[in-house]
Amino acid sequence: MGTSPQVSEAERAIASGDLARAAGLLRQAAEERPNEPQLWMKVAAIHRGMGQPKAALEALHRGLAAAPLDFTMLLMRASLLQRSGDPQAGEAWGHALAQKPSGELPAQVAAAVAEGERHHEAWLEARDIRMKQAMAAAEERADEEERGRIRRFRSNVLRKTRPFHSEPTHFHYPGLTEREFHPRELFPWIEDVEAATGMVAEELRAVMAAQRAELVPYIQYEDHMPLDQWRSLNRNPDWTAIHLWQNGRRVDANADCCPGTLDLLARFPQPQVRGAGPNAMFSLLAPNTSIPPHVGVANTRLVCHLPLVVPEGCWFRVGAETREWKVGEAFVFDDTIEHEAMNPSGELRVVFIFDIWHPDLSEVERDAVAALIGADGGSAGL
Repeated sequence: MGTSPQVSEAERAIASGDLARAAGLLRQAAEERPNEPQLWMKVAAIHRGMGQPKAALEALHRGLAAAPLDFTMLLMRASLLQRSGDPQAGEAWGHALAQKPSGELPAQVAAAVAEGERHHEAWLEARDIRMKQAMAAAEERADEEERGRIRRFRSNVLRKTRPFHSEPTHFHYPGLTEREFHPRELFPWIEDVEAATGMVAEELRAVMAAQRAELVPYIQYEDHMPLDQWRSLNRNPDWTAIHLWQNGRRVDANADCCPGTLDLLARFPQPQVRGAGPNAMFSLLAPNTSIPPHVGVANTRLVCHLPLVVPEGCWFRVGAETREWKVGEAFVFDDTIEHEAMNPSGELRVVFIFDIWHPDLSEVERDAVAALIGADGGSAGL
């Protein structure tokens, strides 16, 4: 901040204890220098010290009009509202905490933040209870899927979670339903997948024992490609795959060991796309390895997981929902919504993965998608 005559005079007034004069001088400077909103912060601090919270809030609002995300001013505003018992204090703390800078804070600021976090959490809990009570009658009548959406609605409103959307890297088909995990009821064949868990696991053991089996890094691309979401796992043996189908090509060295699994796959609506599908593989994640947040290529397909080897603590997040894999419990999710995974254990984790068409696509739309991606070379995969 510069040293205008008003600011210099205000500093002398503060030193002499004439806070009213200092506030007036700084207010005049702030009016004349709209590009320096921190002057309003100084005005607010003086009024707060003089026991004038309304005047302090008015000054903060003037400063925040120019710099609405300023952490220091938001912090002071929340603190003032809390001290005055204003019902807006809880939300104000939320606004301030959302702008908290990373790294270590000065002790005095850290103490204010800790107090704000306590107040904000209590406000959220009280708000949550009030919302639950208001929604109880409707939630009681809801089925399991509806209850899940109702709970997520409440969680989003409370900002405990946020909305996630489909953001494919290459192919976005309009109008398809966005769900992180899709309801089992949409896929009547999923029980057949689960019933085959033992057979698929046995063929996994067979292919891993085969001398000609092909085990390759899950992620492989040229270093110059603009795919930074995969940088740490590119050609990394910590995340590998045994492909049965890869971009529409049967990987004979592996597939020959898994006839039952291939017969099973033939019963499901896998995309048949030149150069891109079907895809089916055993995904092997090494101990103490994480898969970073990322999104897939096309929202025209969904992905099915059948967990086969799951050490304790392994988890999988899609959007705002996190699940632990459980052996033999399959699920379908949209991989164009941000997702990540973690194997925190000291053992290998193995999941069988395959693609299916998005159920919203009609037969003619599937044909159109296959034609476009095939004509595009299918190089990005499906």
